Amino acid sequence: MIQVEKLSYGFPAKDLYKEISFTLKMGQHCAFIGSNGAGKSTLVDMIIHPDKYLYDGKIIKDASCRIGYASQFVVRDKEQECTVFEYLSERFVENQQATVAVCEEMAVAEDVEPLFEKYQALLDAFEAMDGDNYANNIRKQLYVAGMRELEETKLSKLSGGEYKLLQVMREMLLSQNLLVLDEPDVFLDFGNLNRLCQLINGYNGTLLVITHNRYLLNHCFNKILHLENGDIQEYDGNYTEYRCSQLKEKLRLKLQSMEEQEEIERTEKMVDILRTRATLLVNPVIGSAVNAKQTQLDRLRTRQIKEPFIELREPKIELPAIEALTEHTVLSIADYNVSFDESLLKNINFELLAGEKVAIVGANGTGKTTLIRDILRNNHPSIHIDENTIYACLSQLQGENIDETKTVYEVMEDLGFETRESIREYLGKYCLEGDTLKQKVGQLSGGEKNLLQIAMIANTNAELLILDEPTSHLDIYAQMALEEAMSEYKGTVLMVSHDFYLVANCADYVLLVEDNTIRRMRSRSFRKMVYDKYFDQKYLEIDKKKQELEANITLAFKNNELITVEKLCNQLEALSVSTPHNK
Repeated sequence: MIQVEKLSYGFPAKDLYKEISFTLKMGQHCAFIGSNGAGKSTLVDMIIHPDKYLYDGKIIKDASCRIGYASQFVVRDKEQECTVFEYLSERFVENQQATVAVCEEMAVAEDVEPLFEKYQALLDAFEAMDGDNYANNIRKQLYVAGMRELEETKLSKLSGGEYKLLQVMREMLLSQNLLVLDEPDVFLDFGNLNRLCQLINGYNGTLLVITHNRYLLNHCFNKILHLENGDIQEYDGNYTEYRCSQLKEKLRLKLQSMEEQEEIERTEKMVDILRTRATLLVNPVIGSAVNAKQTQLDRLRTRQIKEPFIELREPKIELPAIEALTEHTVLSIADYNVSFDESLLKNINFELLAGEKVAIVGANGTGKTTLIRDILRNNHPSIHIDENTIYACLSQLQGENIDETKTVYEVMEDLGFETRESIREYLGKYCLEGDTLKQKVGQLSGGEKNLLQIAMIANTNAELLILDEPTSHLDIYAQMALEEAMSEYKGTVLMVSHDFYLVANCADYVLLVEDNTIRRMRSRSFRKMVYDKYFDQKYLEIDKKKQELEANITLAFKNNELITVEKLCNQLEALSVSTPHNK
């Protein structure tokens, strides 16, 4: 269906791809992964709109290929007052209305030939998207997503997550040959994420999905495309199998490199011996042997495997290095209420003690972000932040905290960094490297903007971190690095997150938003609640064991303990085979 051959492309400040090639076949559900800023969204846009770009290589699409696209950025028209069913049927109804209009024109036109062509094109389009059955197909999709009861609900009454799912559903209903989804999971609560999972698994067409979501990766795909450092790896199989294969390939290449290095060292010694003999004895045979061995050595050096061995751009995230805090109340909220057209939160009361890490969790549209913003403003009569507490924040609306018209260098210069080299060295830990410093913040990917926010926070002495969706847009390795940094941070954390893994692995307890109020839950109770609703019982435990094994494999590689690496890889593979799936 799609074939990319030796594609090369880049910007003046950055080369994105160097002769990459891959194929996407009919019916595959492909996850497109890679580090933040690797160029995934750009590559997808090149496939959809190749004429917009000047590139080397080929992008070949089947003549019958029709591509649908759902963006990661969804803006709702607040004035749109149609129902869910009317919204999903809109394009079908438009086609029918256009067909009727053409028929009316044909009835009075003298030359019907061009109108007949238009009429036939409309009929072909209607047939291609199974228009005769559109009403049934809409109801089936709503049923698959667990949203059947929303059929007659007005769009204005939906949560942001529900509206985002409708974007995906709307494209799926058009029966495109290839559907491209760009981070469809961002900001979805876990209920809507599970609905998205059901939609993806129930879709019969071809999918190319940019995602960093571990839950989707573990449950939805049978092909992986991994873009990294300008190159692409292609794997037919699921994500867990791909990770095992990747680590085993890294081990194979490491062993091969060691063998090659040993052979190079033996050949170097032989060349030195022959050269010594040649200086002592005038013998043309020895001279020829020296030249032959030197030629062999040059060939060995040229063909040897270069580092890194499938290395990934893993950021080294560090949160503010502060001393452990003495126990006191950092934040208190008493009788807090918020409402817009209707009440969102009523009679909210809780305290946050120094050193606690707490997650506010709840469905989309329940008022969590509004609460966080009121806390940050710190001028609400129901909210009190300890006056001696230094705090910093991360916003899901990335332009709120950073002037996106400035370059990355200018942003860091404003924070007090004095030299370009000090900025380059500091941001390098966050995988914001190379020519990123010259780019305007607005040109960065969503993940790079979040990493920049985290880097800015880490340069403070903040004892309280207020984080709104901190893992949104972050690649998997950045997510895991943030989890580790949060676990080591000695300060206080209040975060709003839909990332179940972050909450389960880092929160001391959960503040669950439901029925217009907040109730405190132990993390264990929260995990059990989610298990019972979405997971097989052992899913998260097994996933956590996988992460631990991968961390131990990384450490063993660093220590050159390759026998240990092989043993751990086999354990990871065995664990992957036994992984249960969602309900």
